[in-house]
Amino acid sequence: MATAALPITRKSGLAEALDWLTTVDHKKIGIMYLFLTFFFFIVGGVEALLVRTQLIAPNLKLLNPDLYNEMFTMHGTTMIFLVVVPIFAGFANYLVPLQIGARDMAFPRLNALSFWLLFFGGMVMYSSFFFIDPATGRAQIPNAGWTSYPPLTTSQYNPGSNIDFWILGLHLLGMSSILGAINFIVTIINMRAPGMKLTDVPMFVWSMFITSAMVVFSTPMLSVAISLLLADRHFGTNFFIPAQGGDPLLWQNLFWFYSHPAVYIMVVPAMGIVSEVLPVFSRKPLFGYDFIAYSSVGIAVLGFSVWAHHMFQVGSSLGVQTFFAAVSMVIAVPTGVKIFNWIATLIGGALDFRAPMLFAIGFIAMFTIGGLSGVMLAAVPVNWQVHDTYFVVAHLHYVLFGGSVFGFFAGFYYWIPKMAGWKLQKGWGVLHFWLMFIGFNLTFFPMHISGLLGMPRRIYTYASGQGWDVWNAISTVGAYFIAASVLVFIINFVISAIKREPAGADPWGGATLEWATSSPPPAYNFAKIPAVLGRDPLWKAEEAGLIHTEGEKPHAH
Repeated sequence: MATAALPITRKSGLAEALDWLTTVDHKKIGIMYLFLTFFFFIVGGVEALLVRTQLIAPNLKLLNPDLYNEMFTMHGTTMIFLVVVPIFAGFANYLVPLQIGARDMAFPRLNALSFWLLFFGGMVMYSSFFFIDPATGRAQIPNAGWTSYPPLTTSQYNPGSNIDFWILGLHLLGMSSILGAINFIVTIINMRAPGMKLTDVPMFVWSMFITSAMVVFSTPMLSVAISLLLADRHFGTNFFIPAQGGDPLLWQNLFWFYSHPAVYIMVVPAMGIVSEVLPVFSRKPLFGYDFIAYSSVGIAVLGFSVWAHHMFQVGSSLGVQTFFAAVSMVIAVPTGVKIFNWIATLIGGALDFRAPMLFAIGFIAMFTIGGLSGVMLAAVPVNWQVHDTYFVVAHLHYVLFGGSVFGFFAGFYYWIPKMAGWKLQKGWGVLHFWLMFIGFNLTFFPMHISGLLGMPRRIYTYASGQGWDVWNAISTVGAYFIAASVLVFIINFVISAIKREPAGADPWGGATLEWATSSPPPAYNFAKIPAVLGRDPLWKAEEAGLIHTEGEKPHAH
């Protein structure tokens, strides 16, 4: 018996806005994460352009020393804590339930709280731009570098509220990370589709599981450090002030015990994205799934054992330095395992060089360079020579920009058709990649050379004739190439949103469950929770003749 169709009512603009602001739908929360973190990516990029423009030539006075320190501090803090760490939580919020065949996260309201803590953490930190210190007449912008070493952050040296904004903002961001990580762990353990073993989950899910474990164990250490710093500044304690019996090395140990695992918190999810993209655009299964998965466990464990290689200059004993140098070199092994397995995935595949694939390959190449310079820095004599020079800045950016940023752009191009229901323009995507790839290497590779020539980091200007002029000019030109590439991405997104070329449920011929539902997925994700058998469930179902995917067919397993 036919039933009358229910009338479709459109919500007003206000009702739609309230629906988004109060949502507990993991997909909407994931999209809000991505828009918010991309906004901060633009803000942090503008701050980087100001820093690089100041350094394009010797003796410039575009920024005064105070403003330079503030822009430098907010650039580093923004890119790490407001972009790279939470942007992967955005992808995971959207994708993890879909990839494991669930209808939502385990704790939907906790999920919404995690997002709003991120939002207000960013607002607290950036509200510092609007509060004027009556003693100096300047905005109270954090100004002690993203590492905020004492005594630069003590009330005696930095009496305004600059550092307080930084501390309170980080507390909110840390709570956001911890609550989100707990939610991911519980969701992945308890809500997988029938038949999906933990050892068979998509690699992005596996990477977020490992990342979430690192967040839970490391982030409380940062919370402890900034709480002690706040107590030193306002409650008369003396944890970090040497003149009053404190020890600034305590800050370094606490901060780096968080911050070195944080490097992998920012990179392992990108590795998961690369592991999703390469098989689909090679038309063959991921080579060495088990090795790639368990190497992430190795990275996580070893990541907690290398923090003191940031502190080779503090006078540690030879035994301590030898241990941390050795472990810092050993941690390159599980990363190398991943790289060789990714290359093996590419070999013999029917490679399709669209934007997701280009950014994934760019990730492998750039992260490899960052890893090699990291092994160099693990050697104590080399570290002593180049510590606090631009060589370290180059290494950091090859890991976190060449790694994390290339990784999340691969994810954008791969999953935006699923999230939006329409395709991005292929030509604009390829142009974006090449502009970013060229600009990235123009910006950061010369920093290796200027660092070896002795250029210290954190200087706001420099005299001519030291051999740094040309390398700084090239780096600044490269930074504008990167800015142009991001503009191309935005233009691509806007044009694609206007054209709305339908993507279909599975435009790439993907192997994982998010491609088994419509684009964008319905509120409930799946009308019926799918049952799966093993890895690459869609490819296996197609081989068995149970479904027909829209994209090109993969090679047989």
